[in-house]
Amino acid sequence: MRAGAYSPNHIGNDAAIFNATADELRKRGCEVTIYSEQQFQEQDIKENVILNMCREQKSIHKLQELERAGKLVINSGFGIENCTRERMTRILMGNNIPYPDSLIVDTNENVQPELKEAGFSSVWIKRGDFHAMHKEDVSYCRHPEEAQEVLHEYFYRGIRRAVINRHLVGDLVKFYGVSGQPFFYWFYPFDEGHSKYGHEAVNGKSQGIPFDEDYLIDICQKASDVLDVKVYGGDCIIDRDGSIRIIDFNDWPSFAPCRKEAAPYIAKCVLAAIRSRK
Repeated sequence: MRAGAYSPNHIGNDAAIFNATADELRKRGCEVTIYSEQQFQEQDIKENVILNMCREQKSIHKLQELERAGKLVINSGFGIENCTRERMTRILMGNNIPYPDSLIVDTNENVQPELKEAGFSSVWIKRGDFHAMHKEDVSYCRHPEEAQEVLHEYFYRGIRRAVINRHLVGDLVKFYGVSGQPFFYWFYPFDEGHSKYGHEAVNGKSQGIPFDEDYLIDICQKASDVLDVKVYGGDCIIDRDGSIRIIDFNDWPSFAPCRKEAAPYIAKCVLAAIRSRK
Protein backbone atom coordinates (compact mmCIF):
# COMPACT_ATOMS: atom_id res chain seq x y z
CA MET A 1 0.00 0.00 0.00
CA ARG A 2 1.02 3.64 -0.18
CA ALA A 3 2.27 5.34 2.98
CA GLY A 4 -0.17 8.00 4.19
CA ALA A 5 2.38 10.81 3.82
CA TYR A 6 2.30 10.24 0.07
CA SER A 7 -1.50 10.37 -0.19
CA PRO A 8 -2.11 14.05 0.64
CA ASN A 9 -5.87 14.53 1.05
CA HIS A 10 -6.46 11.14 -0.62
CA ILE A 11 -5.49 8.49 1.96
CA GLY A 12 -8.93 6.85 1.90
CA ASN A 13 -9.24 7.01 -1.89
CA ASP A 14 -5.79 5.50 -2.48
CA ALA A 15 -6.50 2.66 -0.05
CA ALA A 16 -9.91 2.05 -1.63
CA ILE A 17 -8.66 1.56 -5.20
CA PHE A 18 -5.81 -0.63 -3.97
CA ASN A 19 -8.14 -2.89 -1.97
CA ALA A 20 -10.70 -2.98 -4.78
CA THR A 21 -8.02 -4.17 -7.19
CA ALA A 22 -6.87 -6.83 -4.71
CA ASP A 23 -10.47 -8.06 -4.49
CA GLU A 24 -10.71 -8.25 -8.29
CA LEU A 25 -7.52 -10.32 -8.41
CA ARG A 26 -8.87 -12.69 -5.75
CA LYS A 27 -12.08 -13.13 -7.79
CA ARG A 28 -9.86 -14.24 -10.66
CA GLY A 29 -8.14 -16.92 -8.59
CA CYS A 30 -5.08 -15.03 -7.34
CA GLU A 31 -3.68 -15.36 -3.83
CA VAL A 32 -3.07 -11.81 -2.60
CA THR A 33 -1.05 -10.69 0.42
CA ILE A 34 -1.26 -7.02 1.36
CA TYR A 35 1.65 -5.19 3.00
CA SER A 36 1.86 -1.67 4.34
CA GLU A 37 4.68 0.31 2.77
CA GLN A 38 6.68 -0.02 6.00
CA GLN A 39 6.14 -3.80 6.09
CA PHE A 40 7.26 -4.02 2.48
CA GLN A 41 10.48 -2.19 3.32
CA GLU A 42 11.24 -4.33 6.36
CA GLN A 43 10.26 -7.85 5.25
CA ASP A 44 11.72 -10.36 2.85
CA ILE A 45 9.30 -10.44 -0.08
CA LYS A 46 8.76 -13.98 -1.40
CA GLU A 47 5.99 -13.31 -3.92
CA ASN A 48 6.98 -13.26 -7.61
CA VAL A 49 4.43 -10.61 -8.60
CA ILE A 50 4.34 -7.27 -6.79
CA LEU A 51 1.51 -4.80 -7.33
CA ASN A 52 2.26 -1.56 -5.55
CA MET A 53 1.40 2.10 -4.95
CA CYS A 54 4.75 2.87 -3.31
CA ARG A 55 6.24 6.36 -3.26
CA GLU A 56 8.96 6.38 -0.57
CA GLN A 57 12.53 6.41 -1.89
CA LYS A 58 13.46 3.33 0.14
CA SER A 59 10.49 1.44 -1.31
CA ILE A 60 11.30 2.50 -4.87
CA HIS A 61 14.89 1.30 -4.52
CA LYS A 62 13.68 -2.04 -3.15
CA LEU A 63 11.22 -2.41 -6.03
CA GLN A 64 14.04 -1.80 -8.48
CA GLU A 65 16.22 -4.41 -6.77
CA LEU A 66 13.38 -6.94 -6.93
CA GLU A 67 12.86 -6.19 -10.62
CA ARG A 68 16.54 -6.76 -11.30
CA ALA A 69 16.19 -10.09 -9.48
CA GLY A 70 13.43 -11.13 -11.90
CA LYS A 71 10.22 -10.23 -10.04
CA LEU A 72 7.29 -8.80 -12.00
CA VAL A 73 6.57 -5.34 -10.54
CA ILE A 74 3.56 -3.14 -11.43
CA ASN A 75 4.02 -0.22 -11.49
CA SER A 76 7.75 -0.60 -12.13
CA GLY A 77 10.02 1.02 -9.56
CA PHE A 78 11.84 2.59 -12.49
CA GLY A 79 8.54 3.91 -13.84
CA ILE A 80 7.60 5.43 -10.48
CA GLU A 81 10.96 7.21 -10.46
CA ASN A 82 10.33 8.39 -14.03
CA CYS A 83 7.22 10.24 -12.82
CA THR A 84 9.26 12.61 -10.66
CA ARG A 85 9.10 16.04 -12.30
CA GLU A 86 12.53 16.48 -13.84
CA ARG A 87 12.69 12.95 -15.24
CA MET A 88 9.11 13.14 -16.51
CA THR A 89 9.75 16.46 -18.24
CA ARG A 90 12.88 15.20 -19.97
CA ILE A 91 11.25 11.92 -21.04
CA LEU A 92 8.00 13.40 -22.37
CA MET A 93 9.71 16.23 -24.22
CA GLY A 94 12.41 13.88 -25.51
CA ASN A 95 9.73 11.61 -27.00
CA ASN A 96 7.73 14.44 -28.62
CA ILE A 97 4.71 14.01 -26.38
CA PRO A 98 2.77 17.31 -26.18
CA TYR A 99 3.93 19.14 -23.05
CA PRO A 100 4.27 22.79 -21.97
CA ASP A 101 7.42 24.77 -22.81
CA SER A 102 9.63 24.18 -19.78
CA LEU A 103 12.89 25.06 -18.09
CA ILE A 104 14.79 22.81 -15.68
CA VAL A 105 16.79 24.88 -13.21
CA ASP A 106 18.79 24.91 -10.00
CA THR A 107 16.79 26.64 -7.30
CA ASN A 108 19.69 28.92 -6.31
CA GLU A 109 20.09 30.52 -9.74
CA ASN A 110 18.71 33.77 -11.13
CA VAL A 111 16.10 32.68 -13.66
CA GLN A 112 14.45 36.02 -14.44
CA PRO A 113 16.55 36.78 -17.54
CA GLU A 114 15.96 33.26 -18.91
CA LEU A 115 12.22 33.44 -18.25
CA LYS A 116 11.93 36.82 -19.96
CA GLU A 117 14.05 35.70 -22.91
CA ALA A 118 11.86 32.61 -23.33
CA GLY A 119 8.73 34.77 -23.18
CA PHE A 120 7.42 33.15 -20.00
CA SER A 121 5.08 35.34 -17.95
CA SER A 122 2.82 33.30 -15.67
CA VAL A 123 4.36 29.91 -14.84
CA TRP A 124 4.15 26.84 -12.64
CA ILE A 125 7.14 25.89 -10.51
CA LYS A 126 7.34 22.25 -9.42
CA ARG A 127 9.95 20.48 -7.31
CA GLY A 128 12.08 18.50 -9.70
CA ASP A 129 13.47 15.80 -7.45
CA PHE A 130 10.37 14.00 -6.22
CA HIS A 131 6.59 13.72 -6.17
CA ALA A 132 4.58 16.54 -4.62
CA MET A 133 3.91 15.94 -0.93
CA HIS A 134 2.77 19.44 0.07
CA LYS A 135 0.77 22.18 -1.58
CA GLU A 136 3.93 24.31 -1.75
CA ASP A 137 5.68 21.71 -3.95
CA VAL A 138 3.66 23.07 -6.90
CA SER A 139 3.41 26.85 -7.15
CA TYR A 140 1.61 29.16 -9.60
CA CYS A 141 3.49 32.41 -10.27
CA ARG A 142 2.06 35.42 -12.12
CA HIS A 143 5.34 36.94 -13.33
CA PRO A 144 9.12 36.26 -13.39
CA GLU A 145 9.78 38.28 -10.23
CA GLU A 146 7.34 36.15 -8.23
CA ALA A 147 8.81 33.02 -9.79
CA GLN A 148 12.26 34.05 -8.57
CA GLU A 149 10.98 34.50 -5.02
CA VAL A 150 9.27 31.09 -5.03
CA LEU A 151 12.37 29.44 -6.43
CA HIS A 152 14.43 30.85 -3.56
CA GLU A 153 11.87 29.47 -1.10
CA TYR A 154 12.35 26.04 -2.67
CA PHE A 155 16.11 26.39 -2.19
CA TYR A 156 15.70 27.27 1.49
CA ARG A 157 13.41 24.24 1.91
CA GLY A 158 16.24 22.03 0.67
CA ILE A 159 14.85 21.44 -2.82
CA ARG A 160 17.78 21.79 -5.21
CA ARG A 161 16.12 21.34 -8.62
CA ALA A 162 12.86 22.60 -10.08
CA VAL A 163 10.87 22.44 -13.29
CA ILE A 164 9.29 25.66 -14.58
CA ASN A 165 6.32 25.11 -16.94
CA ARG A 166 4.75 27.86 -18.98
CA HIS A 167 1.16 28.38 -17.76
CA LEU A 168 -1.33 27.21 -20.37
CA VAL A 169 -4.74 28.85 -20.74
CA GLY A 170 -7.62 26.51 -21.48
CA ASP A 171 -9.76 23.74 -20.04
CA LEU A 172 -8.11 21.62 -17.36
CA VAL A 173 -8.91 17.92 -17.83
CA LYS A 174 -8.02 15.11 -15.43
CA PHE A 175 -7.68 11.58 -16.79
CA TYR A 176 -7.16 7.99 -15.61
CA GLY A 177 -6.04 5.01 -17.67
CA VAL A 178 -4.70 1.45 -17.60
CA SER A 179 -2.11 0.49 -20.20
CA GLY A 180 -3.26 -1.99 -22.84
CA GLN A 181 -6.84 -2.05 -21.49
CA PRO A 182 -10.03 -0.55 -22.95
CA PHE A 183 -10.43 1.74 -19.96
CA PHE A 184 -10.00 5.52 -20.03
CA TYR A 185 -11.84 8.11 -17.96
CA TRP A 186 -11.65 11.90 -18.08
CA PHE A 187 -13.50 14.79 -16.48
CA TYR A 188 -13.23 18.49 -15.58
CA PRO A 189 -11.90 18.50 -11.99
CA PHE A 190 -12.81 22.11 -11.14
CA ASP A 191 -16.41 21.63 -12.28
CA GLU A 192 -16.69 18.44 -10.23
CA GLY A 193 -15.09 19.93 -7.10
CA HIS A 194 -12.27 17.38 -7.31
CA SER A 195 -9.05 18.80 -5.90
CA LYS A 196 -5.91 17.86 -4.00
CA TYR A 197 -4.37 21.29 -3.39
CA GLY A 198 -6.87 23.73 -4.93
CA HIS A 199 -4.68 24.60 -7.93
CA GLU A 200 -7.54 23.77 -10.31
CA ALA A 201 -9.01 27.19 -9.52
CA VAL A 202 -6.28 28.90 -11.58
CA ASN A 203 -7.81 27.67 -14.85
CA GLY A 204 -11.30 27.73 -13.35
CA LYS A 205 -14.58 26.54 -14.82
CA SER A 206 -14.29 24.66 -18.09
CA GLN A 207 -15.58 26.08 -21.34
CA GLY A 208 -16.25 22.67 -22.82
CA ILE A 209 -13.78 23.19 -25.67
CA PRO A 210 -14.18 20.31 -28.16
CA PHE A 211 -11.18 18.00 -28.48
CA ASP A 212 -10.21 14.66 -30.00
CA GLU A 213 -10.66 12.08 -27.23
CA ASP A 214 -8.98 9.34 -29.29
CA TYR A 215 -5.90 11.55 -29.63
CA LEU A 216 -5.83 12.12 -25.85
CA ILE A 217 -6.01 8.35 -25.26
CA ASP A 218 -3.22 7.83 -27.80
CA ILE A 219 -0.77 10.32 -26.28
CA CYS A 220 -1.53 9.01 -22.78
CA GLN A 221 -0.74 5.45 -23.91
CA LYS A 222 2.52 6.70 -25.43
CA ALA A 223 3.37 8.50 -22.18
CA SER A 224 2.56 5.32 -20.26
CA ASP A 225 4.93 3.37 -22.51
CA VAL A 226 7.90 5.75 -22.38
CA LEU A 227 7.55 6.38 -18.63
CA ASP A 228 7.01 2.66 -17.95
CA VAL A 229 3.88 2.98 -15.81
CA LYS A 230 0.90 0.72 -16.53
CA VAL A 231 -1.59 2.20 -14.04
CA TYR A 232 -1.64 5.96 -14.50
CA GLY A 233 -3.46 9.24 -14.33
CA GLY A 234 -2.70 12.88 -14.89
CA ASP A 235 -3.82 16.25 -16.15
CA CYS A 236 -3.84 18.03 -19.48
CA ILE A 237 -4.88 21.39 -20.87
CA ILE A 238 -7.21 21.76 -23.85
CA ASP A 239 -6.31 24.94 -25.73
CA ARG A 240 -8.92 27.11 -27.47
CA ASP A 241 -8.05 25.44 -30.77
CA GLY A 242 -8.63 21.96 -29.32
CA SER A 243 -4.93 21.08 -29.06
CA ILE A 244 -3.93 18.98 -26.04
CA ARG A 245 -0.85 19.11 -23.84
CA ILE A 246 -0.15 16.86 -20.88
CA ILE A 247 0.90 18.90 -17.83
CA ASP A 248 1.20 16.06 -15.30
CA PHE A 249 1.43 12.26 -15.41
CA ASN A 250 1.25 10.14 -12.26
CA ASP A 251 1.93 6.55 -11.31
CA TRP A 252 -1.27 5.04 -9.90
CA PRO A 253 -3.49 7.91 -8.69
CA SER A 254 -6.68 7.49 -6.66
CA PHE A 255 -9.18 6.84 -9.50
CA ALA A 256 -11.65 8.37 -7.03
CA PRO A 257 -14.50 9.16 -9.47
CA CYS A 258 -14.20 5.86 -11.36
CA ARG A 259 -12.82 3.36 -8.83
CA LYS A 260 -15.49 0.70 -9.36
CA GLU A 261 -15.02 0.82 -13.14
CA ALA A 262 -11.21 0.90 -13.04
CA ALA A 263 -10.40 -1.90 -10.56
CA PRO A 264 -11.33 -4.83 -12.87
CA TYR A 265 -9.18 -3.41 -15.67
CA ILE A 266 -6.19 -2.94 -13.36
CA ALA A 267 -6.58 -6.60 -12.36
CA LYS A 268 -6.78 -7.62 -16.03
CA CYS A 269 -3.63 -5.59 -16.75
CA VAL A 270 -1.78 -7.49 -14.01
CA LEU A 271 -2.96 -10.88 -15.29
CA ALA A 272 -2.00 -9.95 -18.86
CA ALA A 273 1.50 -9.03 -17.66
CA ILE A 274 1.78 -12.35 -15.81
CA ARG A 275 0.71 -14.30 -18.91
CA SER A 276 3.15 -12.32 -21.05
CA ARG A 277 5.98 -13.05 -18.59
CA LYS A 278 5.17 -16.79 -18.57
